[in-house]
Amino acid sequence: MNFTRKTLLLAATLTLLAVLAGCAAKKGTGSYVVLLRDPDGNAGKVIVQSPQGEQTLTEVFKGAALDGKREPFFVMQDQLQRDFGAALAAMPLPPERFLLYFESGGAVLTAQSKADLERVLQRTRARPSPDISVIGHTDTVGRAEANKALGLRRATAMAEQLRQLGLQNTTISAESHGEARLLVPTPDETAEALNRRVEITIR
Repeated sequence: MNFTRKTLLLAATLTLLAVLAGCAAKKGTGSYVVLLRDPDGNAGKVIVQSPQGEQTLTEVFKGAALDGKREPFFVMQDQLQRDFGAALAAMPLPPERFLLYFESGGAVLTAQSKADLERVLQRTRARPSPDISVIGHTDTVGRAEANKALGLRRATAMAEQLRQLGLQNTTISAESHGEARLLVPTPDETAEALNRRVEITIR
């Protein structure tokens, strides 16, 4: 079975569970795979191959038997829940990403980002065993080496602030990309507010 790059990870997981559980979409279908949207709302393509045949899924909620012999079929919501409800409920929450921005030259959040920080805390607390990655970034004002250090100072300061706000028992890593990965491409020595940021990923 071949999966394109954009194929929903859930589809692969459901395929494995279907093989193990022998779920059926309707009488005589046997084990099958269903194409669903990813957390960003995108759907890719699934190619089901076997010695008996090949089918391609490009429509959301279309399913194909794992033997590849029969034409794809639509899987209704109630059938999806009956066959894969337990698997869907057991799926881990997808990673969530937040960008918080800084005043120029230091590790002080902008007023808007200070307000947005509460959302980061809420989403972290919604997870049973969260893991947080904080990556610091800068604009291109100053030397690259100094910006690498500034990015780390921002990431470290944010990690410490998260701990002080109640996440002291959460695993938090901090690192810096400095000016190497600009959100908004600019020439050197350009002050760009959107590049002065930390990228927080909650898993």
